Parts: sequence; C-alpha cells; structure tokens
Amino acid sequence: MTTTSRLHVRHDTHYAHPVPVELAQHVAFLRPRETEHQRLERWHLAIDPLPDGWGGRQDGAQQAHQHLTEDAWGNARLVFGHSRVHRELSVCSEFVVQVVPHASIDPAVGQAWEQVAGLLQYRAGRVQAAEAEFSLASPYAAPDAQLAAFAREAFAPGLTLAAGALALNALVHRRMRYETQSTAVHTTAAEALSGGRGVCQDFAQIAIAACRSLGLAARYVSGYLLTEPPPGQPRLQGADASHAWFEVWCPVQGWLALDPTNDLAVNQQHALLAWGRDQADVAPLRGVIRGGGASEPEVAVTVTQA
Repeated sequence: MTTTSRLHVRHDTHYAHPVPVELAQHVAFLRPRETEHQRLERWHLAIDPLPDGWGGRQDGAQQAHQHLTEDAWGNARLVFGHSRVHRELSVCSEFVVQVVPHASIDPAVGQAWEQVAGLLQYRAGRVQAAEAEFSLASPYAAPDAQLAAFAREAFAPGLTLAAGALALNALVHRRMRYETQSTAVHTTAAEALSGGRGVCQDFAQIAIAACRSLGLAARYVSGYLLTEPPPGQPRLQGADASHAWFEVWCPVQGWLALDPTNDLAVNQQHALLAWGRDQADVAPLRGVIRGGGASEPEVAVTVTQA
C-alpha cells in the first residue's frame, strides 16, 4: 500500500507594470482545501505591497485568515485591494500538505453512465442529486454537439461510468497536444478541442464539458503537481506551474479524480487547491486594475517532497 506523502508547494506571482496602477482589486484561491485525501500542515502568504487594511510584520497568512470567506463550493477565498499607487505586486503562497492515498478507480464497479445521467436530471423542479449543479453548463465548459460526439468515443452504450471516465481521460490525452501559450485563459473547451492543443486547464475543461454533454456531473480542480517525480518515473506535463484536473461523480465510488494532461488517476503527486465549475471559479489569482498598462505576470511554482 502506498504511504502518505508530504508535499511542499511554493507559488510566486510577480507583476511589473509599465505604468503605475492607480487602483486594484484581487481575488485569490491560494489556501489549500482540507479533504479526506489532504491535510494542511501549514500555510504562509506574503503580499507586497501590503493590501489595504493589512499592517505590521504579522505573517500574511494570519492576516489573510481575517479576510478569508467561503465561496459557494466551500473553497477559501481571499479578496484584497490596493488603493495606493504602485507599479509592482508580488504574491507568494507557500504550504505543506499531507496527501493520503486515493482508492483505485475500479472500472467494473458502479452503474452504467446512462443511469447516472438519469439520476442527475431535474424532475418537477427538484434536483435528484446535490451533484447535479456540476452537470450544467458553465462559461468555459459548456456542452455542445461536438463535445457530445467526442464523449461518446469514450462512453460506449452500457459502459460503467468509471470505465467511461477512464477511457475519456485517455482520449483527451491522446487527442490533445500539450503546448504552452497555445491557448488563453478565456479559451473555451470547444475552442481548445477544435484547435487540438492546449495546457492543463484546457485538457480538464474538455473532459468536463464532454461529461456534461452526456448529462454527467464533472467539476474543475485547481492545484499543483510534484515538480520532480519519484526515481524511475517520467517527468509529468504541468509541473513548474499551477495545474488542473477534473473529477466526475460516480454514485458508488464517489468523485473520481483524473488528470487528462498526463493520462493518470490523481495520486500523491497532486496537491489540491480548490474546485468549481471551471477555471473561472477557482483561478489561483486574478484581479481588476485601473492603470498599469499591458503586462503579464511572472509565475514560478515549485512542488517538492517535504
């Protein structure tokens, strides 16, 4: 049996604006969730310059706790702003988590995918399952005919949902080419599938939209991937950056977590941050600014065994 792992994650984001920023408001999902598979040992956060209302030398994570709220899906959300003029912004999040082994996904166990889709339908204005919300369209993972046809290549009639999900994970990995800067943050699942290339968020959103095209519930997960894999194992795509994968709901086995970027089930190399309908819900850091000019942040991520 695989033992519990400890992962140390450091995520640095630095903005250097060509002209001054007059006003800024940011939303961050940087504090990891605690789940049955993950326990948070410690979290440190540093923001420079200090946000409005923050002061002193107190650790940023301690101050952040005073401003954290929960979003609709139970993720820890931090909202902070700057009313002082500035040209640079640095945000450093660092934490250690213990990751407990996931149960293996058994393709032979559970209902046929068509039965699960039936459970998730709205009938007489009543939701048949709490997970039904994740079967509905979202801005970047909306179902359509192209995605439904793609999904049916994996979900043959009568196949168990678990077997179909594993087949879809492999299909996305096989059909898509991992290529940095080939898509943008606002690229939809349909657009990425048509282009045949993308990054981890595109792979995840294609799988999610494909599931939803068949009436299944799937959600987007943001997190990180171990930078250096164990000895003898290949280096995985998506390391050295924030990562993303998807989960599809199986009534018997629970949420099945799959990483289509690397065609594997999520395991102890993955550190989870947050989940939502698609990347727009749980981007690690995003904001609205006045001024600043056109600039892209420099992002550096390191994930190591703690």
